[in-house]
Amino acid sequence: MGRRTTTFGPTRRTWLRGAMLGATTLAIPGLLRANAGAERFWDLLREGGCVLLMRHALTVPGVGDPPQFRLGDCSTQRNLSEAGREQSRRVAQAFGQAGVTIAEVRSSAWCRCTETADLAFGRHRVWAPLNSFFGRDGREQQTREVLLALRDHRAPANLVLVTHQVNISALTGQSPAMGELFLTRPDGLERLPVLARLSV
Repeated sequence: MGRRTTTFGPTRRTWLRGAMLGATTLAIPGLLRANAGAERFWDLLREGGCVLLMRHALTVPGVGDPPQFRLGDCSTQRNLSEAGREQSRRVAQAFGQAGVTIAEVRSSAWCRCTETADLAFGRHRVWAPLNSFFGRDGREQQTREVLLALRDHRAPANLVLVTHQVNISALTGQSPAMGELFLTRPDGLERLPVLARLSV
């Protein structure tokens, strides 16, 4: 009997390629989702001088906050879900494995942001310009205040800002998923350029 030769068609080859990519993804620190810029993300952070914009992690269902919302009372706010807390811990794991140094962590005063910061980076300092302006005035003033404060940021320090989708979109022109990090370097322009992104 002659040797049997197996020929894979396009569909089979596509499946195998996807399986190989999936195996590669599992080897990335922190079990990162497939992200073509993951290596660049870590390389840029190691160079320093970066500002990371992180949207708070996954929350319980909802948009904005309940009608009885009070800034100083977490029980009145839309907070992290258990999945969001685990997502934040995976960020901590990824940064720990990568051995990247973060000089400072600033956060919106909203509880979903401060909890994200504490679980992901172990600390935070509330900075009012990062507070949500969803459904409120303050977009232009707060965005300008953040950009001015970051204008002189230089290496080797890396800074993390944990905030909300509306704030990050105003600063970059792009919309992050919950728990996603945008890596930027201030360049004096009206928006922060997104150089790499990281999702866990």
